[in-house]
Amino acid sequence: MNNNSNKQKINVPRPNLSWLYIIIAGIIAFLYITSDEGGISKEITYTEFKDMVKKGYADKIIAYDNNSVEMFIKPENIVDVFKKDAPKAGKSPSVRVQVGSMDSLDKFLDEEQKNGNFTGSVRYEKDNDYFGVIFWNLLPIIFFVGLWIFIMRRMGGAGNAGGAGNVFNVGKSKAQLFEKGANRVTFKDVAGQTAAKQEVQEIVEFLKQPQKYTELGGKIPKGALLVGPPGTGKTLLAKAVAGEADVPFFSMSGSDFVEMFVGVGASRVRDLFRQAKEKAPCIIFIDEIDAVGRARGKNPNMGGNDERENTLNQLLTEMDGFGTNSGVIILAATNRADILDKALLRAGRFDRQIHVDLPDLNERKDVFKVHIRPLKLDDSVDIDLLARQTPGFSGADIANVCNEAALIAARHNKSSVSKDDFMAAIDRIVGGLEKKTKVMTAAEKRAIALHEAGHATISWFLEYANPLIKVTIVPRGRALGAAWYLPEERQITTKEQMLDEMCATLGGRAAEELFIKQISTGAMNDLERVTKQAYGMIAYAGMSEKLPNLCYYNNDEYSFSKPYSEHTAELIDSEVKQLIAEQYSRAKEILTLHKEGHNKLAELLIEKEVIFAEDVEAIFGKRPWASRSEEIMAESQVENEVKSIENKEENSNNESEKNNENEKSND
Repeated sequence: MNNNSNKQKINVPRPNLSWLYIIIAGIIAFLYITSDEGGISKEITYTEFKDMVKKGYADKIIAYDNNSVEMFIKPENIVDVFKKDAPKAGKSPSVRVQVGSMDSLDKFLDEEQKNGNFTGSVRYEKDNDYFGVIFWNLLPIIFFVGLWIFIMRRMGGAGNAGGAGNVFNVGKSKAQLFEKGANRVTFKDVAGQTAAKQEVQEIVEFLKQPQKYTELGGKIPKGALLVGPPGTGKTLLAKAVAGEADVPFFSMSGSDFVEMFVGVGASRVRDLFRQAKEKAPCIIFIDEIDAVGRARGKNPNMGGNDERENTLNQLLTEMDGFGTNSGVIILAATNRADILDKALLRAGRFDRQIHVDLPDLNERKDVFKVHIRPLKLDDSVDIDLLARQTPGFSGADIANVCNEAALIAARHNKSSVSKDDFMAAIDRIVGGLEKKTKVMTAAEKRAIALHEAGHATISWFLEYANPLIKVTIVPRGRALGAAWYLPEERQITTKEQMLDEMCATLGGRAAEELFIKQISTGAMNDLERVTKQAYGMIAYAGMSEKLPNLCYYNNDEYSFSKPYSEHTAELIDSEVKQLIAEQYSRAKEILTLHKEGHNKLAELLIEKEVIFAEDVEAIFGKRPWASRSEEIMAESQVENEVKSIENKEENSNNESEKNNENEKSND
């Protein structure tokens, strides 16, 4: 450290344009001082020249090869010509004139010598313009020097913004360094992800107490790959590891290695690992490593990217090059681990994969607790209900829900964020912006109501369909209506559950055909979901009578052929058609059986535009199969009512105590 500080204190002179200006001024002064003559000079016409010669003002005349003539004035005639005294005019004042030809000048001067008007000497010389010669010789040099300085400054400014100093630092690493103590993110800031935190806890222990493992001969993994969908907190988890271990943290993206210049990516990899070794123990975090770590030789353009592959080769070399216990640990994140090069995932490099999955129910509760801390909430907010309302949401999605709820509450001039604001925020994120001003005819509105009532009716009478929360015909985003459900947390899904969900999804199209006698484009999204689900059941899950226990899933994204024959493809298509047709006729049977209730539900939708599960229960009665989600919803509603009653009792008791105290003080 002392050597580095001493080096930094040495002041090295830098080139400056001021030196160039000084040199030019010195040359001009030298030429002026060393010139044979000195004094003021002025341009005159040829007529004035003749007149001065005839009057006898000329002391001597110098004729140059460019037809210019310089005439020096006698000291006694300086005042007549320059209107100045001799000391002010200089040592040898002169006038300059441009003549037509030297022959005519010679004749004129010969005549004046004969007449006695000119008694001086005549001399013929070459016109040496020292300043002009020097200027035209130096001008190209000055231009290229200025251009070089301009380019260096522009490259230096762009480099400073990106982490490099100038064009010579283009091969330097662009990693952002968080010094020891600067990173204050810990595991407390990472809600949920219990399994992932347990995996990385060993890395933290090694960075804190490396001798605990090295004394026993153990080896810590050199690299850990965080794999998971976007928004699950992979980057935050990596920062938490560095914060818990309290070590320097290098952070950069995989795309920062790739540059338009050949060899820059490999150079940046070398520089990054050199800096990391100097800061060891430390952590290197490479986000979106698939930008540089894609499998070699599998470029879909058939040409290959040599620069990217060279960068990957250098990364592989560096990861396998430094010592096992050097204290440098590499963390990387990606959501496309299947396309990474196998050499990158082998033991000794990224030999540990940590899956950072979407949070489950309990983890979503923890994430909600983190993001609602800065919000002002009222008593109606139920975190359990919010967690159940957001299946499949990532941590980033939940943060967006909380922020959107606060914005909605502020938009309505509320003093706190309520349960309704959170429900509106979830609807806004899932379904899109509400469009109450969208113009619809009465026939369109009735068709949409019958469609959505078909979904609600069938899901109410199917055992494995998701519990209904509300149904709306208010347009949101690109949807003209929607039915909201409360799905259960499932680790596996049975065929019966998938068939019930498929039947409920087809309920809208079935209602249109039964009660309007026409079908519309409103069921396009439903048909797309059902078709994909049916193909997944037949081709991937092996849920077919003619193709049982077969999976045709192909993980190779560059494969140009199907993993089955044309005959099998025809069987898959026929099985999918038969499966969807069976569920469609099943949906029509349920709607025909509950025709009156469906009609009442549609009329209620047309009237209110939004109805809830309580309204459906009032028409059809209690749902035959109450799921665990519905039981928990009922329990949470009871708990909220009990809490509200207790709060009211406490407020009334507090008010009575205050009144008693006021009466005692008055007495």
